[in-house]
Amino acid sequence: MSDEPFLPFAKPSISPEAIAEVVACLESGWITTGPRTKKFESMLAEYLGSSVAQCCSSATAGLHMVLLGLDLKPGDEVITSSMTFVATLNTIVLAGGKPVLVDVDPATYNLDLAAVEAAVTERTRAIIPVHFAGLSVDLDRLYGFALKKELRVIEDAAHAIGSEYKGRKIGSFGDTQVFSFHPNKNMTTGEGGCITTRDEALRRRVEQLRFHGIDREAWARFGKQGSPHYDIATAGFKYNMMDMQAALGLHQLPALDGFIARRTEFAKRYFELLDDVDALILPNPQSVPYDALHAWHLFAPVLDAEKAGMDRDTLIAKLKEHNIGTGIHYRAPHLSDYYENEWGFRRGMFPQAERISDGILSLPLFPTMTEGEQDRVVAAIRAVLG
Repeated sequence: MSDEPFLPFAKPSISPEAIAEVVACLESGWITTGPRTKKFESMLAEYLGSSVAQCCSSATAGLHMVLLGLDLKPGDEVITSSMTFVATLNTIVLAGGKPVLVDVDPATYNLDLAAVEAAVTERTRAIIPVHFAGLSVDLDRLYGFALKKELRVIEDAAHAIGSEYKGRKIGSFGDTQVFSFHPNKNMTTGEGGCITTRDEALRRRVEQLRFHGIDREAWARFGKQGSPHYDIATAGFKYNMMDMQAALGLHQLPALDGFIARRTEFAKRYFELLDDVDALILPNPQSVPYDALHAWHLFAPVLDAEKAGMDRDTLIAKLKEHNIGTGIHYRAPHLSDYYENEWGFRRGMFPQAERISDGILSLPLFPTMTEGEQDRVVAAIRAVLG
């Protein structure tokens, strides 16, 4: 067992100014949705190049509301990735749709767009691409196809705040995007997310759904100029963001580009330091035929168990003995009991996703990590894999 301190795979970077902002929020007496949330939404819209950014309690909540806005009918199909967090599938089911999965590119873990095109049927309503680890899907190709087929595109951009496609920020163009501010993401509000969309009707629907179906901004009712009266336009949820969360975001967002630059430096070092470790299959974002700014939310190689002489879980356990933390992002959701039993998915249906799922592990990557700590990770990997 190493006597070095435990190194987690992720750690949020919270500045003294952000902490002071949270304290000021608490002292103000206004801690739920209010002026800080509105300011944070304005800052997000400006940063992303979108006309609007609607904050919510999580990216999962955002996906749920957006999919409800499509008014899916029983049997309506939504195509998405077989290599994603289960929330992507869960929200399709909760919105009344049928999840249709396709395999992924083995180099980037992003949607295989040829498989997407082959999976479309007369019941297909939407496509949800996942920008895995912060590398954009080929959006020109995807949107070109979706437009011809009259399909909605809902981008699961949970990994992709700050990512770019051909010089344009994810969120500045296209149909609709949903971002995450979970603590292990590139910026955080503790929990939280936001939605950007070019669809005004969908924007209005989300506005109602995220706070009980109330017909206008709930927080304004309690201000000097507001009225405490309200009406209910639809059956809604409690999916709003709090000012305590937004207080963090007000200071996280201006630091985001710096966070991404630092993550990119560490990703480049991992490529250099692990290039000759044959048992690790490194991601290959350079394989995409388009210009993309990778946000490096994750650095997630895949273990070749045969070359390593051990499986991924054994490697994780042995790295833990060296006080190195890792993550699994993700276990392919179609292999879970619910999606096998209720939706008929089986191992063997998506071989690339399953190969990745069986061997993937996320190595430590966060802006305040040091090169010395990264060297510890690499040394531990080399020690374990021989």
